Amino acid sequence: MQNRTQEDVLNPFPRYRIMREKQPVFFQPEYRFWQVFRYDDVQRVLSDYTSFSSGFGGGQGRDPLSASLISMDPPRHRQLRNLVTQAFTPRSVAQLSERITAIVNTLLDQVMAMGHMDIIDDLAYPLPVIVIAEMLGIPKEDRDRFKVWSDAVVGASYPEGGNPQAEMSMYFLNMIQQRSREPQDDLITALLNAQIDGQHLNQRELLGFCILLLVAGNETTTNLIGNALLCFDEHPEVMEQLRAEPALITGAIEEVLRYRSPVQYMYRRAVADVAIADQEIRTGQMVLAWIGSANRDESQFPDPDRFDIRRTPNRHIAFGHGIHFCLGAPLARLEAKIALTLLLERFHEIKRVRDIALEATGSDLVFGVKHLPITFRYRAQ
Repeated sequence: MQNRTQEDVLNPFPRYRIMREKQPVFFQPEYRFWQVFRYDDVQRVLSDYTSFSSGFGGGQGRDPLSASLISMDPPRHRQLRNLVTQAFTPRSVAQLSERITAIVNTLLDQVMAMGHMDIIDDLAYPLPVIVIAEMLGIPKEDRDRFKVWSDAVVGASYPEGGNPQAEMSMYFLNMIQQRSREPQDDLITALLNAQIDGQHLNQRELLGFCILLLVAGNETTTNLIGNALLCFDEHPEVMEQLRAEPALITGAIEEVLRYRSPVQYMYRRAVADVAIADQEIRTGQMVLAWIGSANRDESQFPDPDRFDIRRTPNRHIAFGHGIHFCLGAPLARLEAKIALTLLLERFHEIKRVRDIALEATGSDLVFGVKHLPITFRYRAQ
């Protein structure tokens, strides 16, 4: 996982194929953890919480995310998830459609006269940040801090000065205290008011929720939109197909999720001795489940290295599997659908600027590029 070239980082799929064939369950001695690469094994590790725990530090770690949904097992996981499920149901998310459309149109308006833009900087990053910031009740002037903070959480950047995670925690603690004094119609206020068996969330749980919603509501969607444009650029006929049949965009997004999964892996910890293939994983050992490899597994996806927007069935696990299936999946899908639909409606002859080399995010966890400059021709409506 180190000393890899940009080409290796941007195209890890040949390496995944070799591992699926030769070492599908592999122990990495220098890091002392296991890695699994095949679809069935990845799915099992992600969903079998009786054998593979998401808990790290029992919610007592210094990292606020250790007290969030992503790091919890039942029954507490179920209780906490039920608190925010209503905000992310397909029906609740659909109500955001008009606002998301307005945001995308505003972002495209800002670049349309120039004939060029950076898909990441000008669309894929600001869109989900604005949406999740509005849901949480974050003031507009504070949004720019989100990128630095969320990049630091997923390991995409390592700022030389300051402590982004500490700054983010302090910011949200102040927001929580402010909402406890002056309630608003937002998610932070809703979390403050929520109760489980008559008990309110403690401060660490509130903080964990805020940080998880920020990071998950931002990084995944940013890279989903960016990765979609990378796929379309490699297959320019797809853009014309989608313009001709906009209904295909839903399937195209699912294929992007499979083909270039925004999250490449998740960790679990074995809570029992477990055999996978012919390997014995011991209690307490860490297991890294390669989602990006599972979604290219030949046993599950015929011709897996072909980008096919009409692929069916498409049982990818880009959003995880089981109880930890991504809560924000409906929102990410809707944001991507609206963004891509409007981009293809309004801009034509979209081409990547090829003399600027692609640069990976810098995170092994989050898969995408830092910048994606394009040129286009604007068609007046």
